[in-house]
Amino acid sequence: MESKIKFGFRIHQSGYSFGELKNAVTLADQLGYYSVTLYDLLGIPTLECWTTLSAFAGITENIRLTPMVLANLYRPPFLLAKMGATLDVISNGRFELGIGAGGSLRDHQSAGIDFPDTPKRVAMLEESVLLITNLWKDDNTTFTGSFYQTSRASINPKPIQKPHPPLIIGGHGERHLLRAVAKYANVCNIGSELSLLEHNQKLQLLEAHCQQVDRDFSEIEVTHNTRVIIAKSASDFEEKVSVLAQAAHMEINQYKTEISKSIHGTPDQCIGQIQSYIDYGIQYFFLIFPDPIRSEDLMLFSEHVITAFN
Repeated sequence: MESKIKFGFRIHQSGYSFGELKNAVTLADQLGYYSVTLYDLLGIPTLECWTTLSAFAGITENIRLTPMVLANLYRPPFLLAKMGATLDVISNGRFELGIGAGGSLRDHQSAGIDFPDTPKRVAMLEESVLLITNLWKDDNTTFTGSFYQTSRASINPKPIQKPHPPLIIGGHGERHLLRAVAKYANVCNIGSELSLLEHNQKLQLLEAHCQQVDRDFSEIEVTHNTRVIIAKSASDFEEKVSVLAQAAHMEINQYKTEISKSIHGTPDQCIGQIQSYIDYGIQYFFLIFPDPIRSEDLMLFSEHVITAFN
């Protein structure tokens, strides 16, 4: 039996009210999207990632709840382990922990949070995810790291998912972050709109990191991030591109070049583009629809593309 192809609904929530997000997420839940993601930024005018995902738990039934991705330094790992266990319980096992080393210097500075260099931030991330997963699985966790320590610490209730919720490590760094992925991640989220060649280059590096830490490369699920611009017909697509190009202050041809590596076109064209990644071995796609998010786009993609694969 083939594995299910998963389509995550990725939202950049700045500019949306909670009511607008609620409408979009409950629709995505009803339409069969696998997960919903929000980004984690503190210093911009937007609803906070974790609080909003927690609110989604009470208004959805099936869709998984995924921060994409949390900045590790914003929350101490013991607190994050407790928060993650709680969200997994209240969502009946629908939580995925997306976490990274934190890539925004400005956002950390605006919040008064130190922003060490990349090697140190990734080392802190590695300790954090190791401690979090230990707390989720074990009781009386004593942890002595270079950055974090606990003494006979316990998190109860434990997460519903066993041995623990999936751990997604996201970011762009090839030298340091991919090492953390190789050590600890269940799911790898790197780059945006990578071609198959670019994916292959990244994954060769990841496989080398896995060999260095004696990890089976096949244990790590690879994902693909992409924008989706879908329309019922070729003429509808041209009309949509014209509107989006104008909103982006671009000429139409310039905009078409800008979206050339996205999933775009009619449903059949989108299916063909996605199939090439599936043939390569990728089965989890994180999708960003144009702002403002339109119910018609979510429905069209679900009815013609998601159903074609599942």
